[in-house]
Amino acid sequence: MTRTEPVGVLIRRWRERRGRSQLDVSVSAELSTRHLSFVETGRANPSRGMIERLCDELDVPLRERNALYLAAGFAPVHTERPFTDLGAARAAVEAVLAGHEPNPALAVNVRWELLAANRAMTVFLQGVPEQLRRPRINVLRATLHPDGLSRRIVNLAQWRAHVLRRVRRQLARTAAEGLAELLAELESYPAPAATPVAAAPAEDLVVPLRLSTEYGELALLYTMTMFGSPRDVTLDEISIETFFPADAATAELLRAVSDMTAEPPSLVGAVESGVG
Repeated sequence: MTRTEPVGVLIRRWRERRGRSQLDVSVSAELSTRHLSFVETGRANPSRGMIERLCDELDVPLRERNALYLAAGFAPVHTERPFTDLGAARAAVEAVLAGHEPNPALAVNVRWELLAANRAMTVFLQGVPEQLRRPRINVLRATLHPDGLSRRIVNLAQWRAHVLRRVRRQLARTAAEGLAELLAELESYPAPAATPVAAAPAEDLVVPLRLSTEYGELALLYTMTMFGSPRDVTLDEISIETFFPADAATAELLRAVSDMTAEPPSLVGAVESGVG
């Protein structure tokens, strides 16, 4: 998307998004408050080095850093390669996914579009209808859409609330293009009736995803992994979601499903030729 706003406006917006004062940011970024004020109001132009320091201090995503460089009249610093061209980083993603078997795992971009999935995850995504696979599978749409996996989520009200909170936090942190529209779409889906939540056992530490499948009910916990110190926009936006069994019955069931299923067809072919 073409940016037409002045660089000072963009810097101020990121500072306010982070809830930081000019004094706080200027001290941390080692510049005067007066100079930062002049930059934000357009009375001074920031150097490339100043933009880099401010972006580091405000934790600006790499895609938006490129936008700031362009707005200041500089060439973008960070490349954006397709997922298929990420070399060792892509190999690392695939190694994590494969090594997580028989538990489900997948990689998504900042808009939750599926980039890669291991065999266990692909098995459970096979129930996603064709209309939700185009042009590529969006994992949250496939999860919460009335025609998607939501029909099989036992604790849908609880899980939906968790997903919406997570997308709101991600939008606030990244301001990623398309996330606001995705959030509005997810919020527009019919909300399930609230059901009483039973008291959690003492050993329950997080809210599990409870999914009814043809093999039985699964209770899954998840973790999120991201690359440290990325320099490429695509890599900066990749998240690896790994699911773990929340109980012994789920662990046994996942092992059994892995043993009984053949290699399923890929669900991510449409992504492989595109930028993550």
